Amino acid sequence: MFKKILIANRGEIACRVMATAKKMGIAAVAVYSEADKEARHVQLADEKVLLGPAPSRESYLVADRIIAAAKQTGAEAIHPGYGFLSENEAFAKRCEDEGIAFIGPRHFSIAAMGDKIASKKLAMEAGVSTIPGYNDAISTAEQAVEIARGIGYPVMIKASAGGGGKGLRVAFNDKEALEGFTSCRNEARNSFGDDRVFIEKFVEEPRHIEIQVLGDSHGNVIFLNERECSIQRRHQKVIEEAPSPFISETTRAAMGAQAVALAKAVKYQSAGTVEFVVGKDQSFYFLEMNTRLQVEHPVTECITGLDLVELMIRVAAGEKLPLTQAEVKRDGWAIECRINAEDPFRNFLPSTGRLVRFTPPAESMWQADTGHKYGVRVDTGVYEGGEIPMFYDSMIAKLIVHGKDRADAIAKMREALNGFVIRGVSSNIPFQSALLAHPDFMSGQFNTGFIAQHYASGFRAEDVPHDDQSFLVALAAFVRRKSRERTAGISGQLPGYGVKVGQDYVVIGLSPNGQHSYTPVHVDEFAGETGYASVQVGEQRYKITSGSRLNDIVITGEVNGTPFTAQIERGSARNPLVLVVQHNGTKLETMVVSPRMAELHRLMPFKAPPDMSQFVLSPMPGLLVDVAVQPGQKVQAGERVAVIEAMKMENVLFAAADGVVAKVLAAKGESLVVDQPIVEFQK
Repeated sequence: MFKKILIANRGEIACRVMATAKKMGIAAVAVYSEADKEARHVQLADEKVLLGPAPSRESYLVADRIIAAAKQTGAEAIHPGYGFLSENEAFAKRCEDEGIAFIGPRHFSIAAMGDKIASKKLAMEAGVSTIPGYNDAISTAEQAVEIARGIGYPVMIKASAGGGGKGLRVAFNDKEALEGFTSCRNEARNSFGDDRVFIEKFVEEPRHIEIQVLGDSHGNVIFLNERECSIQRRHQKVIEEAPSPFISETTRAAMGAQAVALAKAVKYQSAGTVEFVVGKDQSFYFLEMNTRLQVEHPVTECITGLDLVELMIRVAAGEKLPLTQAEVKRDGWAIECRINAEDPFRNFLPSTGRLVRFTPPAESMWQADTGHKYGVRVDTGVYEGGEIPMFYDSMIAKLIVHGKDRADAIAKMREALNGFVIRGVSSNIPFQSALLAHPDFMSGQFNTGFIAQHYASGFRAEDVPHDDQSFLVALAAFVRRKSRERTAGISGQLPGYGVKVGQDYVVIGLSPNGQHSYTPVHVDEFAGETGYASVQVGEQRYKITSGSRLNDIVITGEVNGTPFTAQIERGSARNPLVLVVQHNGTKLETMVVSPRMAELHRLMPFKAPPDMSQFVLSPMPGLLVDVAVQPGQKVQAGERVAVIEAMKMENVLFAAADGVVAKVLAAKGESLVVDQPIVEFQK
């Protein structure tokens, strides 16, 4: 076994690999960029080596520096994590040539699966189902019908040079195939000057399901069940679960057998994933093979009780797999939510900056420890007070839960999200909460088009369903009563001027447009010692018990006998009287006041926010890489104004209306904050 390994990665996956290395008694070497010098993976490592400047092309992607770091520290093996150089065949071969073990597949396996055309051909030779199709140009409509019959309806007729929805038709019968071919060819000729058309099987209501495989250097390959990864936004996975709520035992066995056959065909040694697209009739077809550890590997670890990183290390050291296919378990249900630094209410724009508060929910399962189950696990590479840099991906953490069944896992995940405190940067937690509560997700009736279908116009606060909005009102009143009770007990108050607790309150639901709501609330049966009160909101009564302290952000307890977890914060920069309540993805800003104060509040004039329509504002923190306009320039609506780079993505800002540029307020190369003006137009 290795005595020391180097982890050629950063963030949560580097920390994840280190956890297993520590368990196995292996020293871990971290590599880092200048932006990551205070990062968590650097702090956890036994040794650390600086690679270079912040951009990954000058640090984490420079193979020479990583190899040199391994030699300098005496590391016998390199674990590449995921991303960066993990699927780079040249890097894997370089490690082998330098006498350093690559904790992943052999370079020839990476090469075989890295080319989409070659991998499809290999898959077909190995007996793996691939999407049926006719990839040569079709000359006549009659030939198109004949091919479509051979493939089996429905089929997709596609222009070879198509794009943007042009030159694409779905046909369910001969008539539609005949007409669709002609339409596609005409569209393709007119739009692209290329009338070549081909046909492939159309997978109805497709799901993205992947099989985890594991091979060793002795020819053994097994599969570790499947993962359901259909909840995606713009082809990026958002929620993953294991097993899938959709496929049957027969389909699972068939997919597993084909994944193993493909892995054996390329002499696969390590953990890898074979991805399939699965139709509503459970027909399945090979997409690609990921020759590395996946982001979502923890859900497989939960249901199998296996440490995949440990198995990768053991295989790389030449050991045989410690179990057979018959010994692979499938216990309970696991779900993973990717917690990203992005603002779901601003079209998921990246959010960088300092984590002012970072308190994940309490863990009862841990990385590299598969002995604990039916609990909560958090994989992260950040800490409170640390930075989310703009140079890398937006992942803050992976939240994983393991339940006895799917309903139990969903309930655990919703509570865990309620208790996850992130401040300083925006996160996608409200979006995750909304997805988990959606009836189609809860029933398992979804496919890869789920998010595009249900959130076609973006995600808004009103898209977060809360089954009992009055509970949030009751909780705000409960906390306010608790606060008044404590204040009334402070000694030294002047006679006749002491704080009066009272039982009647009005909860003002604050709205940014001034359309506030006013809800009368009655709080009685208060018992401070036990943290109990009865709260009347309209016709509903809430018996709330909570031992949480007033300065706790996360408040836990029971309401009418049912456990709950919520977040409450007192005061804001604008108003020290505000109480902000968050529960199940819903956020309610309130003021809990006396009935008389509520009467006076109704009379207060509303101050509208300033008109910023003549400015182009930065929608996120980032680097201004280009300003495409100059003072005095006439600009039309939709014309490019500026480009901001954040988290490996370029975001182009366009003019919202026709106008003339008055001033350019930010310079190229400047680091911007949210809502910072970049360009001002003439009024």
